[in-house]
Amino acid sequence: MLRYTLMRLGVFAGCLVVVWGLVYSGVVPRGLGDSNIMWILLLSLVISAPISFVVLRKERDRASLNVVARVDRMKANLEANKSQEDAAIDEAARPQGQTQTS
Repeated sequence: MLRYTLMRLGVFAGCLVVVWGLVYSGVVPRGLGDSNIMWILLLSLVISAPISFVVLRKERDRASLNVVARVDRMKANLEANKSQEDAAIDEAARPQGQTQTS
């Protein structure tokens, strides 16, 4: 997941540099008044989103598989803890002289 995030930030940073260069060279219009930095950031974000969606598809799929595996492990651990707790409660509720028969 960290790798995907860093790659996504890299795509954004690359777009930011390109857009900044285009704005300051006059190819793309500047923002109004003091809003120039917001214009550059917004334009970079809008451009980097579809690029990341297409270019980082395999990495995003790999990251989502890792997240799914982690969630499944957590669910399994939770279920194991729940059944262990249920067994402890059943053991405590049983009268002292009795034993469990299978």
